[in-house]
Amino acid sequence: MQGRAQFQDTAASLSETLKKLIDGIRGKQTVSLRDLMDGVGEQGLLLICAVASLPFLIPVSIPGISTVFGAAIILISLAIMLNRMPWLPKKILDRQLDTGKLVPALERGVQIVSRLDRLLKPRMTGLTSSAFANRLNGMAIALAGVLLMFPLGFVPFSNTLPGIAILLLSTGMIQRDGLVVAAGYAFNLATIAYFAALAYLAFSAGQSAASFFS
Repeated sequence: MQGRAQFQDTAASLSETLKKLIDGIRGKQTVSLRDLMDGVGEQGLLLICAVASLPFLIPVSIPGISTVFGAAIILISLAIMLNRMPWLPKKILDRQLDTGKLVPALERGVQIVSRLDRLLKPRMTGLTSSAFANRLNGMAIALAGVLLMFPLGFVPFSNTLPGIAILLLSTGMIQRDGLVVAAGYAFNLATIAYFAALAYLAFSAGQSAASFFS
């Protein structure tokens, strides 16, 4: 894809868009990211990031989803930073995902985002109204996407924390809600702190084991 991206507010709520998306893929055995992007349509790239974050908000295991959705989120966030339409490789766009596991995750996501829809409103617009702010926000989404792709899926909350950050950053940008965007930054920091704590515990355990056997 080429050309300038149009990052406009959406008239429909995320929960409404998500319900339509689920109806469109229900009954299929597998679904690709291309199918999901077609289902969202003109709602925008930020909504793709929001939808891609939803399966990580609940404890569900869908093989390959963190790689596909994480890579897509990073590439889309880079496009947001550059205000350009994204290029996505065919391998990511056409990777088939198990709809039997994805649809229930998205249905649970409807319950989450329907509550979020009621909270979103324009405020603290300095965090969302300028090109510079949107570039910073795009960098924050990209960082969350990188954290999401860390091979720690077996560790509790390792995907949930960056998933929440992506959801808050993307929906906050859509609705010009700077408070929600700021919360997304906070979850990015919480994810980094959590991963640092895990690394420290693993290092300490390794040192203790080495001391024991020596």
